[in-house]
Amino acid sequence: MDISPQSPLPVLRLVTRTLRGQHTSDGAGVALTRVIGGSGLSMIDPILMLDVFHSDDPDAYIAGFPDHPHRGFETITYMLAGRLRHRDNKGHEGLLGPGDVQWMTAARGIVHSEMPEQEEGLMRGFQLWLNLPAKDKMGPARYQDIAAAAIPTLRRGGATIKLLAGRVDGVDGPIASAATQPVILDLLFDAEDELDLPIPASHHGFAFVYEGQAEVSGTVVPADHAAVLGDGEWVHVMAPAGTRLLLVAGHPLHEPVARYGPFVMNTKEEIFQAVQDYNAGLF
Repeated sequence: MDISPQSPLPVLRLVTRTLRGQHTSDGAGVALTRVIGGSGLSMIDPILMLDVFHSDDPDAYIAGFPDHPHRGFETITYMLAGRLRHRDNKGHEGLLGPGDVQWMTAARGIVHSEMPEQEEGLMRGFQLWLNLPAKDKMGPARYQDIAAAAIPTLRRGGATIKLLAGRVDGVDGPIASAATQPVILDLLFDAEDELDLPIPASHHGFAFVYEGQAEVSGTVVPADHAAVLGDGEWVHVMAPAGTRLLLVAGHPLHEPVARYGPFVMNTKEEIFQAVQDYNAGLF
């Protein structure tokens, strides 16, 4: 980031609103908190959804997410605790453990299941949906597991940054979707400190505090709350020890969005076609 005297100072991204996620359920009755994608905030282009699952009660998660379809977007599942088995109709299979990430591009269609492989203990993680541009919605489906050891971990003062996507200090995260150019950072403060983090000026984004409390660009954000970020080029985060938060941003697509359950397209007609194609076994 160039802040030499010859260049204008970069603009701080202020928080435009904060909100708390809504309790809901999905799959076979798995208890979730929906931060983005519900009635409180339908989307932040290109971010369609953020779900949080967090329970040590097997009855809240053991039924998992049996076979279900997707079309028109990408999913990123980030595990903090527990184990989740993925299987799909393209022949892919993988087991996510603590710190692992699953990156799946549903594109023209995929049917998969995500099932816990434990009967007790804590199950905790996030699932993020990123939209695809119209030109890529009917492309081939793809799937990739990213082991925790393959995710760069950076140290900044009293904070650790797990870099799932984007670039920090010249290091690139493993998730790199060309159209949306996502930034996904997991920040852990083990000592009170503050960070200045660049985000491309073109991007839309938010911060979600899931442990402790943080001050994001001057706004106090308590646990289980998201802070929607305004325009600018960097974010200032100040937090005490024990705070953890996600910082997520992406390049907006500025395209019409039509969505129905697990299908996200550009028009109602495309949604109708997706339902017909799924029912006809064409995924």
